Amino acid sequence: MITSEELDSIEQTALKASAKAAEVLLKHIRTKQIYEKGSSNNLVTAADLEAQEVIQEIITKAFPDHSFYNEEGEDKDSLDSENLWLIDPLDGTTNYAHGIPIYCTSIAYARKGKVLFGSVFDPNLKEHFTAKAGKGAFINSERISVSQRSSLKESVIATGFYYDRGTIMRRTLRSIEVLFNNGLRGIRRMGSAALDICWVAAGRFEGFFEYKLSPWDFAAGMLIAREAGGICTDIKGEELSLESRNIAVSNVLIHGEMLKMLETTRNIK
Repeated sequence: MITSEELDSIEQTALKASAKAAEVLLKHIRTKQIYEKGSSNNLVTAADLEAQEVIQEIITKAFPDHSFYNEEGEDKDSLDSENLWLIDPLDGTTNYAHGIPIYCTSIAYARKGKVLFGSVFDPNLKEHFTAKAGKGAFINSERISVSQRSSLKESVIATGFYYDRGTIMRRTLRSIEVLFNNGLRGIRRMGSAALDICWVAAGRFEGFFEYKLSPWDFAAGMLIAREAGGICTDIKGEELSLESRNIAVSNVLIHGEMLKMLETTRNIK
C-alpha cells in the first residue's frame, strides 16, 4: 500500500517536473531542432530530449531508486516495477514541430502495473490535469467530470493516427466513416492522445479511440479519465492496462455504442 504522504510527495515532484518541462518546450518553440525517428512522419525535437532529461533529473533527485519508462531513449524498465514513472515529455511532437499549439507533457506514476498518479500539462492553455487514485480528477485544482451525453448523435469523438500509413491508417479512416454514417455529431483529430483523453475527462469530448499507442501516451490520461467518471478499455472492451496497445475512452454512456461501431472495421486489410 502507498501512503497518502507518499502520494502527495509524488504529486508535488510531478508538478515541479511538468513546470520545468513546460519552460523547456516554450523556450525552444521558435528555434526547433527536428529529427526523424525511422520515418518522416515520426519526429523528435531537441525539446523532447531536453524536457525528458529535466523531468527525469527532478524525479531521480526526489526518488533515486525509482524506475522509468520513457518515450525517448532506452529507459524502459518493466511495466510491473515497484515504482515506475511513465514519461512522455512532449506528446504532440508533430504539432509542436509545425508551430501548432496543441501539445503537452504527460507524467504518470505506477506501482506494479497500477497507475496511482497522473499529470498532463498543456503549457499553452496553462491547464494542468491531475488525478490521484481514488481522489477524483482536476484541472488546476478544480474538479472535472465526463459529459452526460448519452448517444453518438450528440457526441464529438476524437481519434489519432499511428505513423504507419498501412492497415492501421485504413482502419482508422474506415472507423471515421462508419461513425459518421451512424449519425455522429463530430470527429476531431487534435494530434495529442494524452490531451484527447483528458478532454474526455473534462467533458469536452464524449469519447476517444486510437488503434496503436504506447503506455506513456495514455498512462496518465487513463487515470484522469477514470477518476473523472469515464471508462477506459481496449477496442475489444477489455479493461485498459499498461500492457494494452489500443484504446477506447468515453463517458460510459456511449461506450457500448462506440465499440459496436469500431468492431465493424476489425477485418479491414
